[in-house]
Amino acid sequence: MLRFSCFILLLCASAISSATDRLKVGITLHPYYSYVANIVKDRADIVPLVDAGFNPHSYELQPADLTRLMTMDALVLNGIGHDEFAVKAVESMRPQLTGRKNPLTIIYANQDVPLLAAANSQQAWNPHTFVSINSAIRQIYTIAEKLGDLDNANAAFFKQNAVIYARKLRKLKHQYSKALLNTDLKGVKIASTHNAYGYFLQEFGIGIDTVIEPAHGVEPSASQLQGTIDRIKAANINIMFTELNMGNRYVTTIEKATGIKLYHFSHMTHGQYDAEMVFREMQLNLETLVKALSNPSAVAKSDTTAGAKE
Repeated sequence: MLRFSCFILLLCASAISSATDRLKVGITLHPYYSYVANIVKDRADIVPLVDAGFNPHSYELQPADLTRLMTMDALVLNGIGHDEFAVKAVESMRPQLTGRKNPLTIIYANQDVPLLAAANSQQAWNPHTFVSINSAIRQIYTIAEKLGDLDNANAAFFKQNAVIYARKLRKLKHQYSKALLNTDLKGVKIASTHNAYGYFLQEFGIGIDTVIEPAHGVEPSASQLQGTIDRIKAANINIMFTELNMGNRYVTTIEKATGIKLYHFSHMTHGQYDAEMVFREMQLNLETLVKALSNPSAVAKSDTTAGAKE
């Protein structure tokens, strides 16, 4: 009986040790929750730095967020402009975070991603890499590798899951790419309310001709808006993309003044944290892209424009 009791105690001690040894992986943005969740499955704990429902462009960390930061073994950062609230906190708390028994490991998800310059600036990078499938896959592999360095026992497991997840995203992209194979994109010109979709569109050989907002979430002034309308007309823009779940009053004005067609892309930084969010929102964006580029009115307009120039 005593031997059995000792065996039970050893099992309990092992379970407690196993639970405490699990990595606590911090994330700053919704897409990184999806990436990490698909990589680690049930072999690590994911700790969002900020509760769901925040606006990453204007958020200031609260005491509870800083307390969570101190519990993390690793923190996945965008690091190029979309989670500055976290970057500043890490810098200001560096002595506390590095002086611990287990210093915080910062994982810069974009370290292997070919970056685009931010709109109207050669001094900053476009931080919206997570809206692109190709860039998302590079980030997934980087995160899996760095987490494997911290948890050697699960390194192979993390890598295998990253490969499976990447394959799933590539298959999704291939599915929708086939729908665009016979679409003539030469005359299609695109405007965007802000420069969030450059990485996504370049995967399909498409550039953005006009970015409307001076900065993300900043509405253009009356003179800037009129200038944008004039540029859209002069450049024969025929499609405009804007952010889903983001009300922009000036968008309706542009639609009425120019007659261009408006479509909505998910920005992937809203709602609850969800392991399937990236796949679901990527699919929505791909459906929207195919719909926009297959729109007969857009194609007819671009054909008319091309004919007029000839």
